Amino acid sequence: KDMEGAQQVAGEFQEIFGKDHFYLEVQANGLDHQRVANTGLIELHKKLDVPLAGTNDCHYLKKEDSRPHDLLLCLQTGKTINEPNRMKFDTDQLYVKSTEELAAAFVEFPGAVANTCRIADRCELELALNKTHLPQYKVPEGYTRESYLEHLALEGLAARLKERPSQTPALAYDLRLREELTIISSMGFAGYFLIVWDIIKFARSRGIPVGPGRGSAAGSLVAYALRITDLDPLVYSLLFERFLNPERISLPDIDMDFCMDRRGEVISYVVDKYGSDHVAQIITFGTMKAKAAIRDVGRVLEMPYADVDRIAKLVPDDLKMTLDKALDQEPKLKELVDTDPKVRELMGIAQSLEGLARHASTHAAGVVISDLPLTEHVPLYKGTNDEIVTQYSMGDVEKIGLVKFDFLGLKTLTMIHHAVTLINQGRAVDSLLHIEGMAFDDPATFALLASGKTTGLFQLESTGMRDLLIGLRPDRFEDIIAIIALYRPGPMDLIPDFIKRKQGKVPIAYETPALEPILKDTYGVIVYQEQVMAITNVVAGFSLGQADILRRAMGKKKPEEMEKLRVKFLEGAKEKKLPEKQAEKLYELIQKFAGYGFNKSHAAAYAVVTYQTAYLKANHPTEFMAALLTSEMGNTDKLVGYLTECREMGIRVLPPDLNESAKTFTVVEAHIRFGLAAIKNVGEGAVESILARRHDGGRFRSFFDLCHRIDLQKVNKRVLEGLIQAGAFDSTGAKRSQLAAVLDRAVEQAVLAQRSASSGQTNIFAAMDPGHGTSSEILPIDESLPDLEEWDQAELLKCERALTGPVSQRSPARHSDS
Repeated sequence: KDMEGAQQVAGEFQEIFGKDHFYLEVQANGLDHQRVANTGLIELHKKLDVPLAGTNDCHYLKKEDSRPHDLLLCLQTGKTINEPNRMKFDTDQLYVKSTEELAAAFVEFPGAVANTCRIADRCELELALNKTHLPQYKVPEGYTRESYLEHLALEGLAARLKERPSQTPALAYDLRLREELTIISSMGFAGYFLIVWDIIKFARSRGIPVGPGRGSAAGSLVAYALRITDLDPLVYSLLFERFLNPERISLPDIDMDFCMDRRGEVISYVVDKYGSDHVAQIITFGTMKAKAAIRDVGRVLEMPYADVDRIAKLVPDDLKMTLDKALDQEPKLKELVDTDPKVRELMGIAQSLEGLARHASTHAAGVVISDLPLTEHVPLYKGTNDEIVTQYSMGDVEKIGLVKFDFLGLKTLTMIHHAVTLINQGRAVDSLLHIEGMAFDDPATFALLASGKTTGLFQLESTGMRDLLIGLRPDRFEDIIAIIALYRPGPMDLIPDFIKRKQGKVPIAYETPALEPILKDTYGVIVYQEQVMAITNVVAGFSLGQADILRRAMGKKKPEEMEKLRVKFLEGAKEKKLPEKQAEKLYELIQKFAGYGFNKSHAAAYAVVTYQTAYLKANHPTEFMAALLTSEMGNTDKLVGYLTECREMGIRVLPPDLNESAKTFTVVEAHIRFGLAAIKNVGEGAVESILARRHDGGRFRSFFDLCHRIDLQKVNKRVLEGLIQAGAFDSTGAKRSQLAAVLDRAVEQAVLAQRSASSGQTNIFAAMDPGHGTSSEILPIDESLPDLEEWDQAELLKCERALTGPVSQRSPARHSDS
């Protein structure tokens, strides 16, 4: 449209970049507006002698993907295929074309394709895929990173063993620690451990709750010594090689659990320490799953919902299910595809779209910290909350050598911290409860677990878990570890045999006496990956690193690699004087369990959190339930369930009260007081405003007094209505029916008074007397209440249940006339 302007800009670019480095892009994609653009570009090419570059806009891989791409556009824009004026491309040429196709398309533009190749030849990008881009941790003068890590580890281990004496000989700890340090240093990961140590140290110094560990890192004695993890790996037979294998080079991966509410503080510390241009969170892509693809495509094609629903329900429920697998596994689905053209089209397009990224979001935990500014390694973008995020997902970030750190927010840690705070209120310093480092031997805790009353307990709330606990009757910490490892698809089949062995109903036997120390804690059953590794080590002489490689190969079912390792296993067993048939049987046994054996380090670390929640519920039930209720204030369904649990435990939950309640659930003697922020439709901002006024000006005399003192922009009419219906004003003596009737008047009076106060108007006597306040305090307030009967019991209960759950069922007396 503006050829003169285009010519000016093109001339400027040509001058800036030079004639050999500035091109005009032409495309041959069949679109009318592109033909118009090409005409103008050719004119500029002739006038300015700017070379042409022939390209093709690629939206899909193959020409036949044009139709699925059109439906994808419909999905992205919320349209159906037959809607007029929807966004679409009137061409099927937006695919990746071959050199021959491009040459034919640009026959009228001689040299255009050659110029495109020339540009490509000039592009130079070298990705150092075998290099790790870890920031350099600054150590004190006189230390290397390796020597400083050794210093901290030796010092830390000594402190650990002083705090928690162990029956394991000190020499075993010393040898294990030095062996781990040697491996860490030889692999170049001393700096990584120091970075993680520093992050954890910061969190602890700020009172931010930190988890006892997660994943295979709990198998590291160095991590335990540095207080990165909180479980002694020698006591629980956790293996370092499961975490960091010296015979299989891979980046270490220490996941860190923090209090959900304060995780952001940890990320802010990392950003401040290493620089905002060196730290980013990681992108994650939500992909189109099998059933969702069918439903989405069916909706866009305007097929009847009932038909699409019937087809989608034929796809088996499996997290890893694909449409190809579904067609193999479900004959009815295949028959529909073979016989019905509409279903065939639906399935074909759904298969094309399955697995495509549907939306991008920020990974819940992943953070990368880089040696150089991240723009040197990876493209970035801003997330929905303006956070800096990598455009590479987790796997790709690691492939280019960036090291990810997982900062997870664990709600249970927040809840435990809150419960301990409630317990320690008013206690002397020498009688404070310290949840970290406690012994795992409390009879009340194990009695609670054996009863199956596990509502609110970490990892143990499901019905299946309760049945398992009742059947097993755990009485050792090792049983809790095993429960967490067993209760998942695959090993779940072992549970009946495991219970019988635990209870002595089935004799415990071992294929060879060498297995007893390895399998004793699990009653002769292989439960953990570490047991597979230990058996391979003891029976066949594999190093623990080689044993980990065997375990991985078995888990991934790589036939060639497994056969090589099988031969090596049998040869090793032969050298250990094990009969061939017994060795074969053992190999088959570990091969069976390697596929679904669980990581013991992870199970053990999470068992600590499980035990802590069980201990708190068994020994401090009121404080535990108050903290649990607080942790779920935003989840109405869970809140109702936990309030019901309180009733069953005999814990009375007092109703919300504008003068007694805090923001969260609190403990009052042996009872729990309902938190104001847990009332539905009453937001945290409104509650904080109410509490601030109560703190500054004392208790509220009446409903009218509250209306006049609060910020009505934060505490609006809907909030006040919710507080009335929830019974928060019952203690003032007013009936809820009366307050509901005067709500409009009370708000109008308060608004007028606050406007008068904000305009600076004061009563003449107030101006003369410093003891008087503003006109909002002096203007007459009509606090009269109409003579109304209270709502009937049914209405009261209906309102309460809608806003606070079943609290009223615990205190029916609150509705009596007395």
